Amino acid sequence: MPMSIKVLYFASLRETLGYSHETLTLPDTIDTVGALRGHLAKRGGAWEALQEGRNVRAAINQEMVGPESVVRDRDEIAFFPPVTGG
Repeated sequence: MPMSIKVLYFASLRETLGYSHETLTLPDTIDTVGALRGHLAKRGGAWEALQEGRNVRAAINQEMVGPESVVRDRDEIAFFPPVTGG
């Protein structure tokens, strides 16, 4: 059964993509953060900023996660560039 999630984009990703958030209905084949990134990157153009190998961090429901983390119905997934301090 397809699931519905909210995706948030922060900092330079928000500027690059032109979106701060969106709600998506995902096919059954998209079940991890890595698969979601790949799915979004396939949109092409600016969305390639989310391709595997690009330095992008992710969180599910405000908890930092890796690409293998499972995405569940009604999760909130956030993507953002690494934060540097100084």
